[in-house]
Amino acid sequence: MLRPFVRLSLWHVVPGQASCRSSCLLGRRCPFLCKQDRCRFHSRLASLVGGTGRKASLLNALEKGASDSAAQDTCLGARGSSHPGRTQWHAAGWRSFSQGTPQSPSSSPRLPFKTRLLITVLLGGGILAGWLYLREEKRRQEKLRRIEELRKLALGQGDFRLLDHTGRPRSKADLRGSWVLLYFGFTHCPDICPEELEKMSRVVELLDGESHLPRVQPVFITVDPERDDVPAVAKYVRDFHPRLLGLTGTPEQVREVGRAFRVYASAGPRDEDGDYIVDHTVIIYLLSPDGLFLDYYNRNKTEAQIAKSVQGHMDTYKSLFG
Repeated sequence: MLRPFVRLSLWHVVPGQASCRSSCLLGRRCPFLCKQDRCRFHSRLASLVGGTGRKASLLNALEKGASDSAAQDTCLGARGSSHPGRTQWHAAGWRSFSQGTPQSPSSSPRLPFKTRLLITVLLGGGILAGWLYLREEKRRQEKLRRIEELRKLALGQGDFRLLDHTGRPRSKADLRGSWVLLYFGFTHCPDICPEELEKMSRVVELLDGESHLPRVQPVFITVDPERDDVPAVAKYVRDFHPRLLGLTGTPEQVREVGRAFRVYASAGPRDEDGDYIVDHTVIIYLLSPDGLFLDYYNRNKTEAQIAKSVQGHMDTYKSLFG
């Protein structure tokens, strides 16, 4: 803020010397200013600045600017160019600007797009492969744990002694070595039992269509032994799959096999004709060749879903008895 004021005052100190240049302000020898005038200039400058110390500092700054611009012997023609060192500042700034914006030393060229894409694909593939491996390992561990639980809970349980629809005695040992789909029902069931047995028959047909899979044995066990004797069961199973095996027995034998598979069955009230409905568990059981329970399917499962599940168990089956 002081510089413009000083410059204006200096021109008033030396009136009539309008052609004096900036070098006169620096105390340099000028053809338009004598020694006496320079002394008057210094005195005027001291009175403007105020005090010897401030005068000395300002003169030192002016003389330093003069020494920086000593290479410029000719005076500048414009009054606005009287600032010391302005020429060098503009020259240095112009050179810096003309050379362009310098790059940061830490900047580095980017990788090509194909390289970045390849790295991304490899990294994503590695993560996906690791996730799939961990998921499969988790499934395998869960399956082994489940098999171990079945071995402890079901080994030696669920055995039975019944009669088949031909009158031949049957036990659970007769079914070992075969995959079994087992359903509990009764021959006087109006709709649910026929629907479930038809669905089970279609599942067997779907699995039979896969030549590499072992054959599945469908089994029907009555929960109404009072009415479902051997002839009644024989007549009933003929309406479904030709391999369907019907089993019946005494009330005690039927209750025993029901308890082994935790099947609920309760006869309802009788009507005028002595007929009644049996409320029972509606589930299709899957037994492994070891004779152990592996899975179950309720009414919400379709034949396609059941067939796919059974095939999955067959593909991953491992005998508990070696």
